Amino acid sequence: MSKPLAIGIAGLGTVGAGVANLLRSNAGLIASRAGRPIVVTAVSSRDRNKDRGVPLAGLRWYEDAVALAADPGVDVVVEAIGGSEGPARALVEAALAAGKPVVTANKALLAIHGRALAALAEQKGVTLAFEAAVAGGIPAIKALREGFSGNQIRRVAGILNGTCNYILTEMRIRGLQFAEVLREAQKLGYAEADPAFDIDGIDAAHKLAILAALAFNRPVAFDEVHVEGIREISAVDIAMAEALGFRIKLLGIAEHGEGGVSARVHPCMVPLSAPIARVDGVFNAVVAEGDAVGRVMLEGRGAGGGPTASAVVADLIDIARDRHSPVWGAEQSALSHAPALPMQRHRGAYYLRLMVLDRPGVIADVTAVLRDAAISLESMLQRGRAPGEAVPVVLTTHECEEAAMQAAMSRLAALDCVLEKPALIRIEAL
Repeated sequence: MSKPLAIGIAGLGTVGAGVANLLRSNAGLIASRAGRPIVVTAVSSRDRNKDRGVPLAGLRWYEDAVALAADPGVDVVVEAIGGSEGPARALVEAALAAGKPVVTANKALLAIHGRALAALAEQKGVTLAFEAAVAGGIPAIKALREGFSGNQIRRVAGILNGTCNYILTEMRIRGLQFAEVLREAQKLGYAEADPAFDIDGIDAAHKLAILAALAFNRPVAFDEVHVEGIREISAVDIAMAEALGFRIKLLGIAEHGEGGVSARVHPCMVPLSAPIARVDGVFNAVVAEGDAVGRVMLEGRGAGGGPTASAVVADLIDIARDRHSPVWGAEQSALSHAPALPMQRHRGAYYLRLMVLDRPGVIADVTAVLRDAAISLESMLQRGRAPGEAVPVVLTTHECEEAAMQAAMSRLAALDCVLEKPALIRIEAL
């Protein structure tokens, strides 16, 4: 076999320690597939005394992650620090500038700085690999960049955050409110103490920005992604969705149409018949639609030490075999510059829930607002009576433009018979 590929790992948390463990436990198998051994020779972390469940004796240790990139005995740098700024960004920039390939699981770094990092990697002629940055162990990056490379990709979508999917699943199965399930998810370790990054859709938006760049061979553009989270999803909405033949999922959806590219993350109602509706718990799923391949869905665990380490090691094997692909699927000079479409241009069907005062004339007032906005109703659901009290009224619409729906929402919220902020969820037929 050839000379071993020497790896430096920066960050020894769940991901970094998982990579070190996998390289050690499956060393023989990995060497046979890589054509040579892949060995960890150096690491970087602040705490040398913490037990990480993996032997670290004999490895060169750096407290300064950037110094790891300068180690002449390190061929490839694995960045497992996390975060879009600070040591993670400095390390990746230093390693690429030194002409060393980088493997990272850092979706925030790539979503925000991926354009500049891709240009640097191309300039230096080295690999910037990130299979682990989206959907953990699901090979979504390889599928888009390599498996579907002969296709015009029309749409890429998916369940990209396991925390949100777990919360929505538990709300549905157990009939609990959002806050109750979030507290349980935090106790179980599925949600952070500060869960905003997940439940407000930011994590999913980072991943969608990466998928959209790959699918459409376009520079990554996180600032063009429309983002909404799941804080306002209620148990009532979950139950109503089931009654209407839908299931609520937080989806990331990117589409390439005649006018340009749109990218959005928000709760969606998907038909129960759609395969993605049955992806539950902490699992992720990625759906791609190509002109030749049609629709393909990949499903699996989107986080955790094992799945993420699996994806990192797959990238390391590619580097060991000298398999190299442009970061966004094409050279910088060949990337598309299709314009971004604003959310206001989106067209689709909608679910609308109003808590209204149960009195004569209310439905007429509501439908008049929708009529004036040229929004056509498909169905209306009202169960039970409570004269003089609040009752839910659920409406679904035919396809209309987002701008019209948002204008109607403002008018509906201003009606004196509407007692709280209307709930709006977009309907997607994936």
